[in-house]
Amino acid sequence: MNNISIVGIDLAKHVFQLHAIDAHGRKIFGKSVSRQQLRLTLSQMPPCQVAMEACGSAHYWAREIRAMGHDARLLPPQAVKPFVQGHKNDARDAAGIAEAAARPATPHVAIKTEAQQALQAVHRVRTRLVRERTAIGNELRGLMGEFGLVVAQGHAVLRQGVARELIDRHRERLGSALCALLDDLIAQWREVDERLKGYDKQLMGLAKASAEAERLMSVPGIGPINATLLLSHLGDPRRFPNGRQFSASIGLVPRQFSSGGKARLKGITKRGNGEVRRQLVHGARAALRQFQRQATPDRLARWVCELAARVGQRKAIVALANKLARICWSVLAHGRPYQPQGQAI
Repeated sequence: MNNISIVGIDLAKHVFQLHAIDAHGRKIFGKSVSRQQLRLTLSQMPPCQVAMEACGSAHYWAREIRAMGHDARLLPPQAVKPFVQGHKNDARDAAGIAEAAARPATPHVAIKTEAQQALQAVHRVRTRLVRERTAIGNELRGLMGEFGLVVAQGHAVLRQGVARELIDRHRERLGSALCALLDDLIAQWREVDERLKGYDKQLMGLAKASAEAERLMSVPGIGPINATLLLSHLGDPRRFPNGRQFSASIGLVPRQFSSGGKARLKGITKRGNGEVRRQLVHGARAALRQFQRQATPDRLARWVCELAARVGQRKAIVALANKLARICWSVLAHGRPYQPQGQAI
């Protein structure tokens, strides 16, 4: 076992498949081990590279394996898939992981710390609650609309009690059964809304307690939610050589279909973390509205306002989100807050 160079592990809940190769790519062994046996098996091996797909529990196991002295690496699933030969099974998956890890050009996924994962978990729960609140509000408006009660869109209308007033006004006509159902939906919406406020308050506290998040919030369109989300996703900015690479990793650059020396650019690639991309677009939308109201716009504001006038607001918002992603990388990589440039006098 002293000549082991790379061990590919196909992760699972209880049974893990291992595939070990030497420096020349020759198979040394392939076997399945239980969850309890995995630590013992790896601890008996000399220090080597241990590769896994970036999936559920991958970051946990990468931290555990690094603590044993091995070089743990996480590979994106799309980089492993071309190396899985024949029909899919655990043994071939592990062999494909080892084969992909042997290629120097295969990209790696940064291993998250426990703090990053905990912060990411808060954002995931918050995102689910946002979807639930929207779904409950839409269901409430739809049911009321079936009985001729039209409520305007937006969360502010429900917070102000407009729907409840409308129901109370027509309670006799609607009947007790329907009114009880609508009252219950309003109560559900208010409960989810209050829970969301609690998560927003928690993220605000985490952002204020972090110097890096404070620097990120100096960027236009970046608030506590975006700042903490970027910290949980980006981690060490030095793993990207420049801001464009970070922007490309979250899918905010044009998709190419170039051939014969002719460049053809299409829509954004939508690669990487969809939540980070979506929140940056929301931040860019808010920043554009702010820029359009400025009396003395800086260079960034002038650029995006002229772009919006030329190509439309939607395209300009995505382009601004791309620019903000690059700025955020620069703020974290160089450790200094954002400074507006070229402000008109």
